[in-house]
Amino acid sequence: MLLTFVLLGLVSLFADMTYEGARGVSGAYLKILEGTALVAGAVTIGEFLGYLMRFFSGYVADRLRSSRVLWGLTVAGYLINLLAVPALALAGRWEVALALFIVERLGKGLRTPVRDVILSEVIEGIGRGKGFGLHEVMDQVGAVSGPLLVTLVLSTSGEDYRLAFSILAVPAAISLACLLTAYTTYPKVRSVSLRKTVAGRGLGKKFNIFSASLSLMTVGYLAWSLISYHVKEYGLLSDPEISLMYALAMGVDALIAFPVGYLYDKVGLKSLILTPLLASLIPSLLLTNTKTAAYLVAAIWGAIMSIYETNMRAAIPDLVEPDRRALAYGTYGLVYGAAWMFGGVIAGTIYTLNPTYLIPYTLAAEACSLILMTYLLRIKD
Repeated sequence: MLLTFVLLGLVSLFADMTYEGARGVSGAYLKILEGTALVAGAVTIGEFLGYLMRFFSGYVADRLRSSRVLWGLTVAGYLINLLAVPALALAGRWEVALALFIVERLGKGLRTPVRDVILSEVIEGIGRGKGFGLHEVMDQVGAVSGPLLVTLVLSTSGEDYRLAFSILAVPAAISLACLLTAYTTYPKVRSVSLRKTVAGRGLGKKFNIFSASLSLMTVGYLAWSLISYHVKEYGLLSDPEISLMYALAMGVDALIAFPVGYLYDKVGLKSLILTPLLASLIPSLLLTNTKTAAYLVAAIWGAIMSIYETNMRAAIPDLVEPDRRALAYGTYGLVYGAAWMFGGVIAGTIYTLNPTYLIPYTLAAEACSLILMTYLLRIKD
């Protein structure tokens, strides 16, 4: 199982290198293609559809209960997720680029819950918090490398976005090769052989409150596409620096992933309390319109993502029965994705009216999230 874990870590490393390399300049690329701030915010529609796909994937896996289904959905998702990125090199209009950003999210949505079910099994021996933390570290090594690669290409090619997106086909191919090898090392997933799910049985009160709290946090958590759009709009950084800024966010994510996961193994859900507090700081800092503030926003954004990506995934198996993990990962993804989409569109609309209105909007959303999280922590098992 250790080999499978390492291989899945490498899959994520090279996959993140591919799509995070593109994501880091998504807002700037859409602006170059004459998209508006609302278009940049609309990238989060892909997040919602991707998370809707997570629910579909989790539901199918929960119903069919087959190792082949879990692995099949994982492979199909990575194929869609990774092939959409090099295709951005062919996008000559913002409509095409926006569609490809959305398709990429659909692929990620399809594979994420089923892959996490597999991961939750192969890391049981080292602790879920630490296991998901280590996986997030590998994940973010790729998330840092991708934007750095894009930064290098843009800096040395006269900001040739087509060349940058084409080069990302290389890590995409390596990721897919590692994935197929991982399948051969762990073809049978134990959780699908557990008792058949009882029809109509819910996921539980604690799971529902957990989902609502983190979703409210997401509503007020500014999408990266809007952040990079703002930085481009006000000329705070050059295009290569915007990519470097995203690399910083991913670097912070990687640095704190294992400590955050270790913290989860020690204190559980209490480790998530920082997410709404940190997210509430982003608009105020961003709107100071300084280069230093832009990089600080990137660091905070990366820290929030690290806590979410590590500890949320570690928490799901502790909130539901083992035979409901696929559905729980998918259901949470649907709720979270809806919040990500609506939050992105709302924030983009507010930004178009007056960027300063983002400050009270974010504070209200994060305060509600914090209230629900505090309530969750008071519920006894």
